[in-house]
Amino acid sequence: MYNNISSFKQNVFLISWLILIFILVLAMIIIGGITRITDSGLSMVEWRPILGFLPPLSNQEWERVFDLYKNTPEYSYYNKGMLLSDFKFIFFWEYFHRLWGRIIGIVFIIPFIYLIFTKKIERFVTVRLLIILFFGSLQAFIGWWMVKSGLIDKPDVSQYRLAIHFGNSLLILFLLFWLILDLKNKKSKIKFDLNLIIFLILFITIIAGSLVAGMDAGLMYNTYPLMNDSFFPIDYLSLGILDPFENPGSAQFHHRHLGLISLIAIGIFFVKNIYTKKVLVELLCLIVLIIIQFLLGIYILLNYVPNLNASLHQIGAVLIFLTMIKIIHTLNIKN
Repeated sequence: MYNNISSFKQNVFLISWLILIFILVLAMIIIGGITRITDSGLSMVEWRPILGFLPPLSNQEWERVFDLYKNTPEYSYYNKGMLLSDFKFIFFWEYFHRLWGRIIGIVFIIPFIYLIFTKKIERFVTVRLLIILFFGSLQAFIGWWMVKSGLIDKPDVSQYRLAIHFGNSLLILFLLFWLILDLKNKKSKIKFDLNLIIFLILFITIIAGSLVAGMDAGLMYNTYPLMNDSFFPIDYLSLGILDPFENPGSAQFHHRHLGLISLIAIGIFFVKNIYTKKVLVELLCLIVLIIIQFLLGIYILLNYVPNLNASLHQIGAVLIFLTMIKIIHTLNIKN
């Protein structure tokens, strides 16, 4: 398979490096979810790509950043009278989230430059890595664009920008994972078939969940299967064409039923591919994960979105997303 020991070592280094970045990105998504759940995302009102690498190192600096936060709508609406010690808690999660992003950038860029200048990667890998670098860099700008939406008039970030931020993180994860699988196994290609349609249904369901999170829509209609005493929320479709994206009740209605559709679709996906032995283990994991995810979603809704379970729900969605990628990649490998 390899011409010599040197090329084998280069491939091992490349795959190991990509797996490290993949793990860092996966952790970044989890940290971002915790940042959202703890309402920490608007605690840092400055975007300093270089100087922001270090947290406040003196009481004077802490007071300065706290005073900046006191001028935000979130402080005025929700946290008026907050103590500095409480501010430090929410500041930590947002700072850690941004710091982790910088670490990913460093871990990606330095070895990438080395590999390019030493000509130790194939052209197709270089092109794919440049695409990942583009979307990774874009993610930083989207993140600040999202935060800015909650610093002007409203005390919450735009659900649109949150969905774009989360969707872009899943795209980065997809591109990384597919490239790793191409290098570890054999090259695979994306085919427009029933498998892809089911995967897209899952992706839309996950993004719909980010709209629910962005509007705190899980804190209303905490009954199942009915929404209080009705199948539809009271004000369903009351906002016209933008209703699915701006009406919390409608957003929850769509997410809960997309979740059911995803459960059924993945059941079909399971039956369709069950006789393909090379993906049997992944298929069994997938069907278990989607059942747990569906039941956990109901439990979270009935219990007014407890933080720990909400974080587990997001992690579950990502695991299902990755498991489907692995299965589809294996099924579509070129013979």
